[in-house]
Amino acid sequence: MAVLIGMALLSAARADKLIVYSSADADALDSFAKAFAKAHPQVAVEWVRASTGVLQKRMLEEREALKADVIFAHTAANMIELDKLGLLQALQPTGLERVGGRYLDTQDPPRWIGLYTWSTAMCWNTAGTTQSKLERPKTWQDLLKPALKGRVVMPDPVYSGTGAMMVTGWVRTMGEAKAWAFMDQLHQQVSQYTRSGSKPCEMAAAGQTQLGLSFPGRGARIKEAGGAIDVLIPEDGTAWDLQAIAVNRKTRKQAEAMKLVEWALSTPAMEAFARYGEVTSVKVRVQKLPHLPPNIPERMIAQDFDWLSSQRARILGEWQKRYAGKTEPAP
Repeated sequence: MAVLIGMALLSAARADKLIVYSSADADALDSFAKAFAKAHPQVAVEWVRASTGVLQKRMLEEREALKADVIFAHTAANMIELDKLGLLQALQPTGLERVGGRYLDTQDPPRWIGLYTWSTAMCWNTAGTTQSKLERPKTWQDLLKPALKGRVVMPDPVYSGTGAMMVTGWVRTMGEAKAWAFMDQLHQQVSQYTRSGSKPCEMAAAGQTQLGLSFPGRGARIKEAGGAIDVLIPEDGTAWDLQAIAVNRKTRKQAEAMKLVEWALSTPAMEAFARYGEVTSVKVRVQKLPHLPPNIPERMIAQDFDWLSSQRARILGEWQKRYAGKTEPAP
């Protein structure tokens, strides 16, 4: 059975287990963990999940003695930061040749390998739209219309990888000055910043907000479960990141770690990823989520992970100084 534990419980993890850190969505990670356990029942794994920002902070704090053997389904930009600290080993697994070049670390051999992409989206509540006669947004700029004042919820980018994608994506596509001017105005529209990338979409489906900024996979799953939302991909581009895999340079469980890496590059694993991500680094044919928008690939912005890694902390620090007053309290 796949067991996911939080960061606070890690001290209780058994020494004989492969410790895997991940920032994948909880239900996705549970599915991946079960699939790996089925393929490799002899490998005992302690899966440790946290949101992107929380997990990265923990690993930076642990840099002198990183507890994870494998970092799985964590963002490429954050993997670059970990590699610059000398925490990751070079990888030459079986199956590496199957991975498209845009999904790999630029070093040869790579220190991290992309598995699947996820991007940004808007979750639009459809239950009350007729009565209020609100016009659904088509672009990011449409979020600034007066009718949406106080009706937008967004993830806090310091805690949420989805939120970080949005903010860095706006800076990358609009330029610094225009992006901060946009976010200054957007801040007036936002009622709350959440600590989770999924929560804004869940709130939209529950009628707690008109519009939740989130990611397509979460919106599609909520709609499939009967949620009263539509999933919208902005016409002016969606930021995206890679969920990647890497191995601790100092792991004492090299053989077990490589079993996970090589499984992650296999067709069954990629099929599992395709059910939760938008694009996989190895092409597979699998039925996508029914309500996943088909126009995601053509609306993905040009991405530069080295730029993202080098600028991310500065941008998020500035965002926190300006807007953190509306972030929901810690649980």
